[in-house]
Amino acid sequence: MTEQIQRVRGMNDVLPGQIGGWQHLEGIVRNLLTEYGFEEIRTPVVEHTELFKRAIGEFTDVVEKEMYTFSDDEEKRSLTLRPEATAGVMRALISNGMLRGARHKLWCIGPMFRHERPQEVRYRQFYQVNVEAVGFTGPDADIELIAMTARLWRRLGIDRVKLNINSLGTPESRRVYRDKLVEYFRAHEARLDADSKRRLEGNPLRILDSKNPEMQEIVAGAPLLTDHLDPESREHFDTLCNSLREIGVPYQVNPRLVRGLDYYTRTVFEWITDALGAQDAVCSGGRYDGLIAQLGGESTPGVGFAMGVERAVKLLEKAERVPARPPADVYVVMSGERASTAGPSMVERLRDQLPQVRFELNLGGGTFKTQFRRADRSGAALALIVGDDELARGVVGVKPLRREAGQTDCPIAELAAGVRAALAQGA
Repeated sequence: MTEQIQRVRGMNDVLPGQIGGWQHLEGIVRNLLTEYGFEEIRTPVVEHTELFKRAIGEFTDVVEKEMYTFSDDEEKRSLTLRPEATAGVMRALISNGMLRGARHKLWCIGPMFRHERPQEVRYRQFYQVNVEAVGFTGPDADIELIAMTARLWRRLGIDRVKLNINSLGTPESRRVYRDKLVEYFRAHEARLDADSKRRLEGNPLRILDSKNPEMQEIVAGAPLLTDHLDPESREHFDTLCNSLREIGVPYQVNPRLVRGLDYYTRTVFEWITDALGAQDAVCSGGRYDGLIAQLGGESTPGVGFAMGVERAVKLLEKAERVPARPPADVYVVMSGERASTAGPSMVERLRDQLPQVRFELNLGGGTFKTQFRRADRSGAALALIVGDDELARGVVGVKPLRREAGQTDCPIAELAAGVRAALAQGA
């Protein structure tokens, strides 16, 4: 027997029985973003490696350890499967000349790729919804994005989420803080783990994001970034906090929240949950005012977030908020040689006349009894019986499946009206 080919580790199939939650989530997300004036954009899953090195930072785990990178013979350059979407969206704005006087509200959805150890709701191919507001300098854009995510949880019926916020200040104020942080960790260098010692040379703020339990006591004693904010960043953050209270979005200031990507400035936020074990972040984002200039474009501010689709779907499932797959409304049974030819064209005409009605046509033949068993399993409210005898009389049999009622005949010329009436009666 030929050996079966298995799926790649960390890259999962989404089966028909699971897709309902994904479709429900995507539909609500799409509608909400449209209401807030965001437009969809689609960018390639493959970009030049240099894009992510510049945007994310060479001393991040993503760039150092997790990217799927390969050489392309035609391009003669290193290419990478996108580990996140923001850098690609900014690249698209730059390369398509969309930055002059830019005010863009954009979103996208699709797969991202990171070579890391697969865990529950942490995969090597994973899906994200990314939302970006480009060209807006004030905290009002930050406020709207956070308020919109709070509204998203309400619409989805998800309540096991909490909002953490922080400010990273400007690059200038962060440099001052960085010096104090390096001084602190140097004094405790003997107790740092290998990752933290490496980050101390490149990006010491990432030590604050350490997940190593043995590092938590050292991290807890480190200077706070919020104590070293420049006045403008402090005002920006205070306005954000005041507005969230006014809107009614509960939050907690987490001074250790630094996010894993180097391009963030000022506002950073994260929606976390206690329902998914160690992988507690469901939606994360912040402001990236220097990113576009860093990528070679005109200096343009921006703020955005990414939501993990798999994690949000898992929360929907835990909250039992995934709608059941709607059954067929009408199952079409066919019996006889003439009926097997006439049935499909009859059903296609009905689909034209009744576009909101879900028809399921019996496929693969079968006895009359077998077809009715399939009709019952389909969940349909109504069965249409297209048989040679019925066709000879110019009628189709109509049989309610979910209530006690006998079969009736409906003239073919009046079939659309007959189906509509039978469904209106509860079939």
